[in-house]
Amino acid sequence: MSREDILSFLQSHKDEFYQKYSVTKIGLFGSYAKGTASSESDVDVIVQLDKPNLLTLSAIRQELQETFKIPVDVIRLRETMNPFLKQQITQEAIYV
Repeated sequence: MSREDILSFLQSHKDEFYQKYSVTKIGLFGSYAKGTASSESDVDVIVQLDKPNLLTLSAIRQELQETFKIPVDVIRLRETMNPFLKQQITQEAIYV
């Protein structure tokens, strides 16, 4: 799995994610976004949701894990998030 494969999948399924989960923005961050992923890496996905809730994030994560066949973390930026972490994610994120 490459960065391009992941971004291509997210791009081609963006409308589907909006319909199913109210995802308004989706992207990649972390080692895959930076091009430093190894066989031990997970896929880090960032989303913005119209109606955020934990069940939605969990469902997105599950769907992506089944598709990519590797561990996936799905996060959304929040006001209460650690400022350093938020800045790092914002700088790394590649949105589709």
